[in-house]
Amino acid sequence: MGITSSGNVSGIQERRRLSVQAFFARWEWVLFLLIAIVFTINANIAPYFLKPSVLFDMTFNFMEKGLIALVLTFIIITGQIDISVASNMAMSAVITSILYQMGVNIWFSVLLGLLAGTVGGFFNGFIITKVNIHSMVVTLATQSLFRGIAYVLLGDRAVTGFPVEFMNLGQGYVGDSPVPLQLVVFVILAVVCGLVLHGTKYGRYMYAIGNNETAARFSGVPVDRLKMVLFTLAGLVSAMAGILFISRVGVCRPDLGEAFLFEIVTIVLLGGVSIYGGEGSIIGVVLSLFLIGLTRYGMILVNIRAPVINIVIGSMLIIAVLVPKLTHFVARES
Repeated sequence: MGITSSGNVSGIQERRRLSVQAFFARWEWVLFLLIAIVFTINANIAPYFLKPSVLFDMTFNFMEKGLIALVLTFIIITGQIDISVASNMAMSAVITSILYQMGVNIWFSVLLGLLAGTVGGFFNGFIITKVNIHSMVVTLATQSLFRGIAYVLLGDRAVTGFPVEFMNLGQGYVGDSPVPLQLVVFVILAVVCGLVLHGTKYGRYMYAIGNNETAARFSGVPVDRLKMVLFTLAGLVSAMAGILFISRVGVCRPDLGEAFLFEIVTIVLLGGVSIYGGEGSIIGVVLSLFLIGLTRYGMILVNIRAPVINIVIGSMLIIAVLVPKLTHFVARES
């Protein structure tokens, strides 16, 4: 009896030790360490970097990308991809701008812009689920479609002169604090996405689909319905990001966000989301967003040219793809 009890205690202690090791071996800790390093470098490059107003204002540069990255996380975890998010973002912003330019109330224009993005996302989901074409093929086509619509509607023109109350969406702060409204929107969406992914059956469904879609179907998971919802949601959030973007910069052009897709995908993959589906966390994506945001901001502080910045971000994407493969290889060999 004593031997059995001793064995049970030893087994519990071993499981606790392995659990602690697994917790601290998570990719999120690596991201946290890298953020601390980049933060320290930026603080030494520019002493004023540590001012709260500077730190908060820095987030203006990547909140729209962060919003889309949160929803794209869901899609990639299910083993899918949406290449059209940046183009949908531009189309929705252009529709909002054109309607306002035609004399439509700005808030009604915003509502119709959000509706346009949502319809675009629904169209993606419908083709993917009902026609059974892979999401990469479908969204590659709609990427050109949505961007083409933006160019047809606006041509080479730009829309400016938005009202002050609209500009406050992208440029405003919470009361008299230095906290941007965009950051608050992002935090709320991140918390909601985290709760859905890690605390509900729908989150479990996403992981199940990403790990084995066929098995998920046989287990009763509503695969097609969930895909439809996720792509529609991606359209809505892309439209929201586009509207926030033009309210921040004060101008709308059809080439809006053309370089966004590359960085958004990098944020998601560097955050630990597997490109093959079935793995990932919202906290990892949030940390990745701030890591890339801090890195880009630091390079801008020292006047590094845009092509060099793109090389660095591209290298991060390569690392994000290679690290999981190397980790699995090492684990298999050991």
